[in-house]
Amino acid sequence: MNNRPIGVFDSGLGGLTVLKAINKVLPNENVIYFGDTARVPYGPRSKETIIKYTFQAINFLISKNVKAIVIACNTATARSLKEANHKYDLPIIGVIEAGARTAAYSTKNKIVGVIGTQGTISSKAYNLEIGKIDKDIKIIDKACPLFVPIVEEGWANTDIAHLTAERYLQELKDQNIDSLVLGCTHYPLLKRTIGEFVGTEIKLVNPAKETALDLKKILEEKDLLRESGDSQSIYEYYVSDIPEKFASIAQEFLKQEIRDIKQVEIYKY
Repeated sequence: MNNRPIGVFDSGLGGLTVLKAINKVLPNENVIYFGDTARVPYGPRSKETIIKYTFQAINFLISKNVKAIVIACNTATARSLKEANHKYDLPIIGVIEAGARTAAYSTKNKIVGVIGTQGTISSKAYNLEIGKIDKDIKIIDKACPLFVPIVEEGWANTDIAHLTAERYLQELKDQNIDSLVLGCTHYPLLKRTIGEFVGTEIKLVNPAKETALDLKKILEEKDLLRESGDSQSIYEYYVSDIPEKFASIAQEFLKQEIRDIKQVEIYKY
């Protein structure tokens, strides 16, 4: 047993979708969340820059004595998970393997759509992971860079979001996908908007739940679960810019009050 917290980080708000899943799967755990809101989005940035940002976030979370880290960002997972696991000596997982596994097992016609940031789509990380499971699955991927700023502005269910979804997703519908991987942790915040456009025939794959289940398995294997009889779980929130804006959107999504969000000088790490 280990009562130290789990660390979760994302480029901004998107990782809250993973945090919510962790809360359901591992309700006894303490969690420290870091959103790199000063530097969102990660998608257009180079691999070298994303690795630097990821290492800074990990260094910050390690300074908070975390026992494991979830990279709750598809771009950072695609660009830096391998390097992070090579550099650091604690469990670090990402979100892509879980999402790929869910998509591979959910498709019936073996035509899967994948949407994500430019960095995630360019990396072909989902294509590689899905191909390991079933090389016969056809993957149609598309970068949707405007989705992240739409979420960060709090515009997830507006006309702007609906028009953007239509522009991005029509060609995927036209190619008869039956599953659509929300390959950015911001995108489940657009689930209603995306679902209304693609319809109920297309299954939306959110990697968050499977990622939380993967985390639980790792904590069990390494005897790192928190003792269930201890006090109520504690959640701490840190951002690199504008805590007030983060709080207002996070509270609406998590349906709970979030107090005392702290701002971090992430460049120091």
